[in-house]
Amino acid sequence: MSGLHQRRRKRPEMNLVPLIDVLVMLIFFAFVTMQFRSVATMNLTLPKVETAGKSELKDSLTITITKEGEFTFQSGARSRKVSLDELEKLIHEVGGISKDITVLIRSDENTPLRHITGAMDICRKNGLNKIRLQSR
Repeated sequence: MSGLHQRRRKRPEMNLVPLIDVLVMLIFFAFVTMQFRSVATMNLTLPKVETAGKSELKDSLTITITKEGEFTFQSGARSRKVSLDELEKLIHEVGGISKDITVLIRSDENTPLRHITGAMDICRKNGLNKIRLQSR
């Protein structure tokens, strides 16, 4: 009987590490491809900035830019749609009065950057260097 050894069978075991890796990758993929949608009540969806402060400015004018590139100029309670040339003339007039006025630029989050930088460039050319971008 010494020649007959009973071999002990190893218990089958399942390696969980590769399964956990696959699960983590699936969860990560789900978060990356997920689209979060919120109901917008206005036609303008401001970009979200985590570190944004309050945009309460006393002496300011507001330039609103839609995603189609339309400009609205607001000074005080008056607001009107303007072309890029009209915007440049209005900013020139304001810059001639005072260089201390703060310009608040509001734009849709899908507005092309060229419209925003164009408005900022017009302000800087006319000496208005206090420019703020509004976010939500």
